[in-house]
Amino acid sequence: MSVRTVPVSDLTAEQAAAELAALAAEIAEHDRHYHVEDAPVIADADYDALRQRNEAIEARFPHLARPDSPSKRVGATPSEKFSKVQHAVAMLSLGNAFGDEDVADFAKTVRRFLSLADDDPLTFTAEPKIDGLSISLRYEQRKLVMAATRGDGAEGENVTANVRTIKDVPEHVESADFPEVFEVRGEIYLSHADFANINEKQADAGAKTFANPRNAAAGSLRQLDSSITASRPLKFFAYGWGEVSRLPGETQWDILDAFRRWGFPVNDLTRVCENVDQLLAQYAEIELHRAGLGYDIDGVVYKVNRLDYQDRLGARSRTPRWAVAHKFAAEKATTVLEDIEIQVGRTGALTPVARLRPVTVGGVVVSNATLHNEDEIARKDVRVGDTVVIQRAGDVIPQVLASVPEMRPDNSTPFAFPELCPVCGSHAVREVNEKTGRVDAVRRCMGGLICPAQRVERLKHFVSRNAFDIEGLGDKVIEEFYTDGLIQSPQDVFSLQARDERSLKRLKDREGWGETSVRNLFAAIDERRMIPLDRFIFALGIRHVGETTARILARSYGSVEAVRSAMLDAAGDREGEALADLNNIDGIGTTVADAIVEFFGEPHNLSVVNELLEHLTVTPLEAVDTGSPVSGKTVVFTGSLERMSRDEAKAMAERLGAKVSGSVSKKTDLVVAGPKAGSKLTKANELGIEVIDEDGWFERVGMN
Repeated sequence: MSVRTVPVSDLTAEQAAAELAALAAEIAEHDRHYHVEDAPVIADADYDALRQRNEAIEARFPHLARPDSPSKRVGATPSEKFSKVQHAVAMLSLGNAFGDEDVADFAKTVRRFLSLADDDPLTFTAEPKIDGLSISLRYEQRKLVMAATRGDGAEGENVTANVRTIKDVPEHVESADFPEVFEVRGEIYLSHADFANINEKQADAGAKTFANPRNAAAGSLRQLDSSITASRPLKFFAYGWGEVSRLPGETQWDILDAFRRWGFPVNDLTRVCENVDQLLAQYAEIELHRAGLGYDIDGVVYKVNRLDYQDRLGARSRTPRWAVAHKFAAEKATTVLEDIEIQVGRTGALTPVARLRPVTVGGVVVSNATLHNEDEIARKDVRVGDTVVIQRAGDVIPQVLASVPEMRPDNSTPFAFPELCPVCGSHAVREVNEKTGRVDAVRRCMGGLICPAQRVERLKHFVSRNAFDIEGLGDKVIEEFYTDGLIQSPQDVFSLQARDERSLKRLKDREGWGETSVRNLFAAIDERRMIPLDRFIFALGIRHVGETTARILARSYGSVEAVRSAMLDAAGDREGEALADLNNIDGIGTTVADAIVEFFGEPHNLSVVNELLEHLTVTPLEAVDTGSPVSGKTVVFTGSLERMSRDEAKAMAERLGAKVSGSVSKKTDLVVAGPKAGSKLTKANELGIEVIDEDGWFERVGMN
């Protein structure tokens, strides 16, 4: 039986660790398909189910939470078509709630984090979740000076000229009480009527029509010609803020009132709620009127109302702790499953994709759906030719929920999942976890480096937006260059120009290319000969190493030379200090550590890294200096904490620029020990590490 089918409540710690590793890799792959390739292969509801399982396991086994957990990722890298904007305050995503119990759990978690009693007042705001494009509007001296998309949360696209064409966005705020600096954040969207008019004009002009209002809004805003944006009636709702010189109130509701006073549109369905029952009542009210709103929403957002509570709650890597999105139920339809195709990913995973007779679900025509893995196909007994029920939630490929047996053709046979890779013919196996004895849910091609699908997918990952981000080397170009032998390995990207200059068949003479396009490609490659360490590590495609893990490794080791040296030492001595140091990094478990060490211990991989470094300058990841006495320090909390919860202590330390570790080592700078501190305190004393109590911590950080 696959671990994936085991209820979270029945998982052992070893099973949970293995499942978290598998989920991190699987969700990272789906994130890449969605954010980088704009070609998702999994339904929104199916994707949400994976995230839900990941979060449920982390809740039950918090000590097993991984640094590359999907709960720590957000967004996608901005396009090169627009200049980039660094967000002074990160634009985060939202965690999801899917049922009433999830909403109640959200409220309980907030109370627990803040150490509030059940009868302590705790109010929330509830507002419709607009299905549009997030935007940040920066005002200085009451004038709009910058508009930026969310991008990857840290860096977005400068779309100021286009946003100036939107009537809902004030060019100048007249109110005298408007702060000197204020970043208004909200959502740009299109009404249903305006969307229909745009598509009608697109069709009349013989141009491509948009799939839905959100795509149309995003496409309209991201035009290089602002006159096109101006011709499309985009709208805006304000709901949040980024960097500010001062806030005009003490609650979320106060800020919304200020937005209204200053001339920014605020959704009239937003309410203040005093408890979970009122939140759920407002959710039901908004859902009831959803069809008549005239614009798309996909849920209701709940936010803690008090701003001082929001500050204390802070954020995880990708989501604030003080807000959650309560999603609406998915939409369903029936159609015929015409074929099941097997795709091979860069890790060798064989993913079944259903090819459907096109059907409209929620106003969008869909023709593909995910079948997840062979266990799901067998469990649902889905066969080619079946009439199937599909479900769509959001703008991605839907999932197949079930077949309709009474409509099954008489000659139907069960689907036989291939045991050989459909690309290279190598054996495709389901690995067995040595610790748990459980069979992996995913079947993987064992062809490794000889499998063209894996090599091509690894190359696509290497040049993708969140890795080297090389403009002009899209999926089709990578496939073309790989097939023709121009790029076989990552280092070939950076020797392409030199080889082209010696070649009898020049790139500029290829069909679809010319001197200008080739010159632009080589320029884009040259721009990436200097790259931050975290992007370099992520680009290598090490299994289980996502963007967050890559960033943690970059900050922990400082330089590419230090990473390479430490991993080689760890590969050479599995009982040595180097591997112990790697495992002591907060959140990196044995599965991730083993994957990293195995990667660098493979001579072929090391050769690729070494050859890449001959072409590149890999820069250290700049440390976050908050000016705090603990900025850049490694801190361990142990024992009972009385003035704050353990979660709040960790969040506070990270907000101040410290690194929080789960164990004490010689690299630990400070141990904060409360009552009943045990072995960690003993080890700290043995190593001569500074130890302070909770009061000493508040004094140290200037919050006494």
